[in-house]
Amino acid sequence: MSETAQATAGTAQAPDSNRWKALTFIALAQLMVVLDATIVNIALPSAQKDLGISDGNRQWVITAYALAFGGLLLFGGRIADIWGRKRTFVTGLIGFAGASALGGAATNEAMLLGSRALQGAFGALLAPAALSLLAVMFTDSKERAKAFGIYGAIAGGGGAVGLILGGFLTEYLDWRWTFFVNIPFAVVAAAGAYFVIREPAGRNRSPLDIPGVVLSTLGLVSLVYGFTRAESEGWGDSMTIGLFVASAVLLAAFVLVESKVKAPLLPLRVITERNRGGVYLSLGLAIIAMFGLFLFLTYYLQIVKGYSPVKTGFAFLPMIAGMITGSTQIGARLMNRLPARLLMGPGFLVAAAGMLLLTQMEIGSSYAALLLPAMLLLGLGMGTAFMPAMSLATLGVEPRDSGVASAMVNTSQQVGGAIGTALLNTIAASATTAYVKDHIAGATTQPQQQLVQLQAQVHGYTNAIWFAVGILVVAAGIAFTFINAGSPDSTAAAGSVEGAEDDLKVPVIAH
Repeated sequence: MSETAQATAGTAQAPDSNRWKALTFIALAQLMVVLDATIVNIALPSAQKDLGISDGNRQWVITAYALAFGGLLLFGGRIADIWGRKRTFVTGLIGFAGASALGGAATNEAMLLGSRALQGAFGALLAPAALSLLAVMFTDSKERAKAFGIYGAIAGGGGAVGLILGGFLTEYLDWRWTFFVNIPFAVVAAAGAYFVIREPAGRNRSPLDIPGVVLSTLGLVSLVYGFTRAESEGWGDSMTIGLFVASAVLLAAFVLVESKVKAPLLPLRVITERNRGGVYLSLGLAIIAMFGLFLFLTYYLQIVKGYSPVKTGFAFLPMIAGMITGSTQIGARLMNRLPARLLMGPGFLVAAAGMLLLTQMEIGSSYAALLLPAMLLLGLGMGTAFMPAMSLATLGVEPRDSGVASAMVNTSQQVGGAIGTALLNTIAASATTAYVKDHIAGATTQPQQQLVQLQAQVHGYTNAIWFAVGILVVAAGIAFTFINAGSPDSTAAAGSVEGAEDDLKVPVIAH
């Protein structure tokens, strides 16, 4: 048995006695990061008016966070491996709290945008360290199923929680509280982590791969910004095309460098293993569909149905309940009995069925008859699929690679979210414009014209949701095709890392 295998086996035999307490603080931190991606959305109109942000610049409140987070995730994962997961986790939390305080106290546009970029940068430290800690602390298959069930429910439902909390804080307090609310989350999680979490063994102390950091950061930033710009400027815009070309060149150069250097930022063994590769790809696609849907449902409920921000937030509750149920009651209970593909594939298909219901949306659609069952199916399906995906993405990884493997999960989510928002929003906008062009001539009065505008918006949403259905079906196909790992019980029964290798076909390389 190799040094790494012995270390891993030793870790499995002596689990951290405080691991369940640690899970509480890890889950709290993960909830803060995930909900922050959506909590600001509902508060944005108020912040824009208060600080005098132009319509052209308001998207940067969202984009600054996404660019820093998505671009620095691999770097953050590697820092966790080098510097220590606990230290990186606590530092990320303290930095996130400071950036949130700066955003809440913002007196001008530059201050707000700077705080959002800082939030993204510290989030990129925090998120991979959190998942990495979870991966190395929970090695028993049954405990791992419970822990990742909780984590998966938060990762899937946190965005919807952000919409509820954002609506409540904006309507009853002030938009600044969508920033200030992070501070107690971060302080409690950081204090708890400092006193409860013990740094796990298996750190990677190799020198930092500077060319890899530069290429991956610039490549991911170009990709995320390209999709964000496409949403506002169009796919034919010369700068948008230039960003996509630059991203392709930079990421190709990154892969080439990683295959040559002695201590790569992203060891290719992490992503070339078919199970993890399948998880990263299918999860990224599912997030593309999911984030676009959050946007459309928010607009549909507020603009078309006339819901208040708080009522809109509460309308998402069935989806959250479905995600928690799917993750903790279905995924966690069946993960030790079924191969991951038999949870992920059907989970994505159930979510696609929920999406399919939403393609029937009309102006007068009933919430109880259409939106409620659709949201429940979406939540159940995504919760069931997320849970084994989160676990499998880090199962069998050497401790020295756990940070960067965890970062890849977050990267697929962040990049998927940016792509989903831009891609599906562009499809919806094109369909809306075409509908108005075809029908506005017959509307001779102002009420008729307003009706056509609303019908056009709903038509745009349903067109884009059809694409989301297709994306989820493709994600299910990838899960069925690529992921061939058995249930974690078979790994546990082997009693060693070599057993995990046989089951997962993960090469374990000695230092």
